[in-house]
Amino acid sequence: MKVWIDQDLCTGDGLCEEICPQVFTLLEDGLAYVKEGDRVLNDPAGAEGLALVPEGYEDAVREAAEECPGECIFIEE
Repeated sequence: MKVWIDQDLCTGDGLCEEICPQVFTLLEDGLAYVKEGDRVLNDPAGAEGLALVPEGYEDAVREAAEECPGECIFIEE
């Protein structure tokens, strides 16, 4: 599974980071980004910043996408 965030839709609520901090993080611009390990995929962001979801976190990523008020989290199975 891979995941990315459309920063144009992100509201910066941080629910994704709260639900799954292993995959999501908020940066100083107040927007959420995906990460792989310690590497934040913010250059380029959006669909070009696809992150591989670590095994065992798929359900948490799905929950984050469902709970996101900006509906900006996109999952590719």
